[in-house]
Amino acid sequence: MTAPSLHAIRRCLEGAIPAIMATCANDGTPNVAYISQVVYVDEGHVALSFQFFNKTRENILANPHASVLVLDPVTARFYRLHLRYLRTETTGALFESMKARLSGIASHNGMADVFRLKGSDVYAVEHIDAIDGEGLPPAPGRTGLLHRLRQCSERMAACTSLDELLQGALACLRDAMDIEHAMVLMLDTPARRLYTVASRGYATSGVGSEIALGHGVIGMAARENTPVRISHMTHAALYSHAMRSSLEAGAEHGGAEPPGLDIPYPGLPEPHSQLAVPMVAAGRVLGVLFVESPRDLAFDFEDEDMLVALAGHLGAAIDLLQATPEGADTATPATALAPAVSGAPVRVRHYPANDSVFINDDYLIKGVAGAIFWKLLRDYVHAGRTEFTNRELRLDPSIRLPDVADNLEARLLLLQRRLQENTPPMRIEKTGRGRFRLCVACPVLLEEQPG
Repeated sequence: MTAPSLHAIRRCLEGAIPAIMATCANDGTPNVAYISQVVYVDEGHVALSFQFFNKTRENILANPHASVLVLDPVTARFYRLHLRYLRTETTGALFESMKARLSGIASHNGMADVFRLKGSDVYAVEHIDAIDGEGLPPAPGRTGLLHRLRQCSERMAACTSLDELLQGALACLRDAMDIEHAMVLMLDTPARRLYTVASRGYATSGVGSEIALGHGVIGMAARENTPVRISHMTHAALYSHAMRSSLEAGAEHGGAEPPGLDIPYPGLPEPHSQLAVPMVAAGRVLGVLFVESPRDLAFDFEDEDMLVALAGHLGAAIDLLQATPEGADTATPATALAPAVSGAPVRVRHYPANDSVFINDDYLIKGVAGAIFWKLLRDYVHAGRTEFTNRELRLDPSIRLPDVADNLEARLLLLQRRLQENTPPMRIEKTGRGRFRLCVACPVLLEEQPG
């Protein structure tokens, strides 16, 4: 019987079922232990996670030969990998990818300090044995993935606005890959947080919800700039709400502390599969494309490959849309009196410590998007302005946009979505390239909080 190739049994390396590793000491004493990760590197190599300096590690350093028993989670067939230890990597793409996956799992159950990757042990695969036994029939192969990717690429290439692009990308995931639950998060580099700008398949959109850099699979994918895929049941209930530092920030700046600023994270309460892929443009992480499923093994390595390609296209398109010159039509519009409004006034409070904004005691938004909204309302109340441009926002120091990668369009879209979902008597509507209008339906009372 011809020995199977490593690529042919790659499904065994998904991590759904722990592998068993056998090593031998110099005196011939065997040792058998479970191993957290066996990762496909290429046709001739795998990488095993090095977490503890235990008997397995001691044996490998003394005798570099080992065997690893892996199980196909679909066919229930066993395969034995005969390995030879080559080296341990503690930096680089392989190490970061394995560390991110392990940390992503560990962060769900508070074991990040215990399940810490010390290194990626790279092994040459010298031979693979198919273990005799009766297995289940293999799953039917998938075809047409490249054509689906082409369809997604063409659809995104036709988009002319950020909103259209994000919604189109999520629709592509549903139509081309049958992925029902997905979201796009943008990275706020100075704040070291990601914020949700678009989602699909959830009871609430969660637009504006935040994930700290390094938290869970999303935060780890962004921090390490590598895909993180978990294909089995996780303790994701602990991950359903992002951690916030708003109260600490308020105390640090000596300002009044507003009430909780929690926008619920829209994720599934019990996901069985998750895949987070960084969106990268010009070597810079812009955010994360995230998908999940209530099914085990919903995403395999082929799904990961396709989403990496899709996220690369999405990141490049986002970067291009946000870097496109706004043109001569974005000069500051002439001041015009806002139309007269009547009715009960709306009270808007602003906390300068973190630029959080409340409308009639209901939290709306914070951060740069909150600073933008406060600037628009000030100009509306004090000068009667309703017409604005992206360019003037970029030039306004009170908004404190980052010097590099300000993601202004994404922040405006976030503000627009939050206003739509909370239905206050005000909204933002696009009026042209780099231009928009603030529409207000009743009097506004502004309250600047101390600090």
